[in-house]
Amino acid sequence: MTNSATTSMKALILFDSKSFGGSTDKLIDTIGLKLAEAGAYVEKARCKSRGDYSFVKEFDVVIMGAPIYYLMVSSELMGALLQSNLKSNLDGKKIGLFLSCGSPELMANMLYLPQLKLNLIGSTILAEKVFAPNQVTDQSVIAHYVDELIAAYQKSLAE
Repeated sequence: MTNSATTSMKALILFDSKSFGGSTDKLIDTIGLKLAEAGAYVEKARCKSRGDYSFVKEFDVVIMGAPIYYLMVSSELMGALLQSNLKSNLDGKKIGLFLSCGSPELMANMLYLPQLKLNLIGSTILAEKVFAPNQVTDQSVIAHYVDELIAAYQKSLAE
């Protein structure tokens, strides 16, 4: 990707994680760094189930992600979609989705991503990825996800 390709992109990484500095946090930092290296402006924010998400309107792309706990997408991210104004502020937005989990990819794609996607009707999902434990630090896997996200964003601008 060229730096000019995403110069105008303002991306928000909206995430939940029970730990600070764990594998999900490192994954988020790497995604943000790769987007910034491609020329995007990037911010990140931790989800709260009852927060005010009016600020989401300022961003072109909202990348949402979380780990899977006890067969469910983490509670703060799902709570934000169900109990706050996040869903209404995402209407019409371009979205990237990712999950980190230890389940097989097929299971994660069939069970966990739909938990998020059901709440995102009206938004355009640019890219989605389930990161297995061995992938959350794999630079090439993360770069592929970011490249896919950027390419879909650029394509959406051309349409």
